Amino acid sequence: MRYRSMAFAAVGLLAVAGCAANPDADQAAYAQRALIGMPKQTLLSCAGVPTRQTAVDNVEYFTYSSDSLQTRVGPSYWGGFGGGPWHRGYWGGADFGPTEVSARNCNATFTLKNGAVQQLVYGSSTDSPAGRLSQCYAIVQNCLPLVPQQSGPAASAATGAGSRAR
Repeated sequence: MRYRSMAFAAVGLLAVAGCAANPDADQAAYAQRALIGMPKQTLLSCAGVPTRQTAVDNVEYFTYSSDSLQTRVGPSYWGGFGGGPWHRGYWGGADFGPTEVSARNCNATFTLKNGAVQQLVYGSSTDSPAGRLSQCYAIVQNCLPLVPQQSGPAASAATGAGSRAR
């Protein structure tokens, strides 16, 4: 009986992991916790030189920016059935419909004190939270593999069953 309940729990975890709508957004949200304590040198090596930086008293602020444009072309079909001496059967075709352009941006500000990350805050004008976090993932994606791995059930719950960065 114990094995049966463990099997149901495993299937449930896999189902939840399979339903992750946006793994990039999940990883960006995870980075806000996981990168706390990262040394300044490691941050600079994985995220690069910040777009802006400033220091006030004993606190440093590193801001990184990421922007992208995404385009989608909508389909447009035309046609019909015809007849007569010149056309028999179907006539028609397809062309491309209107182009939809969406802009995404993210500003990730790392607060460092005593040479280590204390906080990571995201800012954006992107409409949806998932879109905003997806763009923020572009900033932190190279740093997540440098986070020490935790072991045990608490670590897998904290990182999410569908975690991509290890």
